[in-house]
This record gives sequence, C-alpha cells and structure tokens, in this order.
Amino acid sequence: MAATALELARMGPGELLTLWRSLQLDLVHILCSAFLVVFVGTVYFMSRPRPVYLVDYSCYKPPPSCRVPFATFMEHTRLITDDEKSVRFQTRILERSGLGEETCLPPANHYIPPNPSMEASRAEAQLVIFSAIDDLVRRTGLKPKDIDILVVNCSLFSPTPSLSAMIINKYKLRSNIRSFNLSGMGCSAGLISLDLARDMLQVHPNSNALVVSTEIITPNFYWGTRRDMMLPNCLFRMGAAAILLSNRRREARRAKYRLMHVVRTHKGADDRAYRCVYEEEDEQGHSGISLSKELMAIAGEALKSNITTIGPLVLPMSEQLLFFFRLVGRKVINKKWKPYIPDFKLAFEHFCIHAGGRAVIDELQKNLGLSARHVEASRMTLHRFGNTSSSSLWYELAYIEAKGRMRRGDRVWQIGFGSGFKCNSAVWKCLRTVKAPTGGPWDDCANRYPIDIPEVVKL
Repeated sequence: MAATALELARMGPGELLTLWRSLQLDLVHILCSAFLVVFVGTVYFMSRPRPVYLVDYSCYKPPPSCRVPFATFMEHTRLITDDEKSVRFQTRILERSGLGEETCLPPANHYIPPNPSMEASRAEAQLVIFSAIDDLVRRTGLKPKDIDILVVNCSLFSPTPSLSAMIINKYKLRSNIRSFNLSGMGCSAGLISLDLARDMLQVHPNSNALVVSTEIITPNFYWGTRRDMMLPNCLFRMGAAAILLSNRRREARRAKYRLMHVVRTHKGADDRAYRCVYEEEDEQGHSGISLSKELMAIAGEALKSNITTIGPLVLPMSEQLLFFFRLVGRKVINKKWKPYIPDFKLAFEHFCIHAGGRAVIDELQKNLGLSARHVEASRMTLHRFGNTSSSSLWYELAYIEAKGRMRRGDRVWQIGFGSGFKCNSAVWKCLRTVKAPTGGPWDDCANRYPIDIPEVVKL
C-alpha cells in the first residue's frame, strides 16, 4: 500500500487523470462482463430440462377370490354360449396364451352371465385404483396436499365424472390441482401419461405428479362369436399401477429412478395401422375390440420407427455407425441387404416389454436379439397377471426388483404398444440399488419364478 501511495504521489495531474479514465473504462468492461456471465448462466439454468424422478410406484394385487383358473374360465364360457366352435377356439387361445392359473378377472365377470353394468364398472375402478394409490401412499408417506399434477389413463371405460375426478373426490385433493384423464389410447397409454406428466413437471417447478394407469375389464366383455373379437376375453385381466413422479431435487436421494427419455411413435396415418385394433360392433350388434391378423406386422413396423428415433439417444457410437453404414449401403449399393438391428443389450440392462400376449413377446425377442433372461420379466408377468394393458410395464419392473436384480446405474427400457397404432418407449436410469420390496405384487410368488412355460398347455 505504501509503495502504491508513493507512486501516485510522483504522478502529475495529467497522469492521474489518464489513470482515472482508464480505470473507469476497465470498470465498465468488468461490470458488463459480469452481467453477461450472470445472464448466460441464468438462461442456461432456467432453460435446461428439469430432472424428473420416479420416487416410487405401486401395483394392484387382486385377491384370490378373483382368480380365474382355465377350468373356471372354460366352464363359464360353455354356460354363457351354446356355440361349440367359439368354445373350442377360446380353448385353443388359452392353451397357447402364456397365461397361468392365477390371473384374475373383476367380480362382475364371475357372474353367469357377466354383469357389465355402470355400477359394477365403477366398483372395479374404485377397487383397483384406490388400492394402488393407498399402497403408494403407505410406501412414500405422500399426503393429498402434496400432489400438484394428476394424470389418469384408462382406454375403454370413460365415465362422467371422470376417473381423475373420482380420485380427487376420494382423496380430497387440492382445488388447484392440474388433472388429466386420457381414454381410448390403448395399452401404450401408460407411457403417454408419463410423457404428459414429464412435460407438466418441466413447466411447474417443485411439483409432484401422480400417474395412474389401468384398464377396466367389466364393461368390455364380448358376447358374440367373431374370432378376432374373442381374443380380448381370453387375454385381458384386471390390474392397475400408481406412480409418483417429482422434479423436487430433495427427492433425488430417495428416488428409485430418473427419467432419461420418452419416445413416441404414431402410425395412425396408415389405414392398416389405424384399424388393426378397432372397437366396433359385429353382425349381431355385439360391441367389442377386433384384433387384426396384421397386428404383429404393424407392431414390427412401429417398433422399427421407434428404435430409429431412440437409437441415437441411447446406443454407443459403434452401434450407431454400424446402423448408419448399413442404411447407406441399402440405399446406395443393394436394397436387398437386411437392415442392421442395433444391439440394444449394449444400451440397457433390463427390458420391460408390454405383456400383450406370447406372440408380442416372441416377436420383440426375435427382432431385438434378446435372450430368454431379457424377456423373463415380461413372460412371467403375462403368466402370473395376464395382459393388464397399460399397467403391465410396472408389474414387469416390480418383478425385476423382486428378484433383486436392479443395481445403481442400471438402465431400463420400457416398450408399449397400443391402438392407433402406437409404439412408445421410456428409458430410466436406476439411482440406487433397489432391495427386494415387501408387500408388492410379487411378494408371495417371486420365489416360484421363473418357471418353464410350455408352448401349449392341454386343457
């Protein structure tokens, strides 16, 4: 300091004035630079995507009283219809379905004949949805006032008031809650709900989102004899899942997963794809869901479109280059070259493929080059719970956890298919090693799985 003062004392008035002006200029530069750094930093932190965490989830577990063994199902079928061809057809479907003896149907479907009334449908909705949410509340300590966003999806049962309003009434949720009710979007609607919740969490900071995925079976029993419309009777079973998502950073410590990507593919512009899963009436006026024979081919096309989008987001560079060179080779050298299917096993440790039926799982296992262990969760979920529609992906994730296979850093790929026709994907990263949970849907049976499921079970 003394040396600085002595140096200043030696300067003349002109030199001091010049020094002062230079300091003023430097100060302006410093202030401008500091403002620019603060502005750029603020824009970056405000515009970057907020992390979305999966705090926990819960799957509905039906009571033993709802169980429908094959013998019971076929006995009821014979008592309901006198068309022997329909009975034999449904027997063949069950024999090759991959379903087990413990799948469940709602109470209304146990009546002879079934009772697909509005009251019975609401009763099923309340049973499966409230049970799943109650279990989630117990696991997480969630309070109604903590829920900022509610998204519910159920494809074929859309009452008034909506299912989301039913939940708000039951749990006395806040009056300013942002609620959504999705219907008619098929078995992949669970991932659409997830995508909607993610988008809402991007624009509403410090928020929790409750996502509920289900399909109500009661009102959708098909009474006719058209074979393409009898398949849902044989494959679909009751189920529901409740998922708690959050963008609160303090939830990161207890959250199980972080949502990395959601990719949605819609092939509805193609008439074949649009009508391959179609609700209509048969010649006798019985309404139901018809499943086209082209369903698997259309699902394969939708999957190819989906993996073309998701591949660059998740695959290592070596796989991306191989895919690119093969694509260029097919266009430039020889169109007959088979397209290169990337090795997604390099990108994911776990696969949750929609348990829509044995044919769906077989096709994806073949197309993606997966091992039996990679599709184990899907096959075992189909065997134990049947096709629970949009919630099946969460039963599969619960199976992986119940077997103690989920480790910190593991990546999970959920793949769903639905009417329209849609193929949707979600990618999760595990944030902590997940211990086998207690009280989940696999709590009393995980030790019995995996089991060998024969190609045909003779009835």
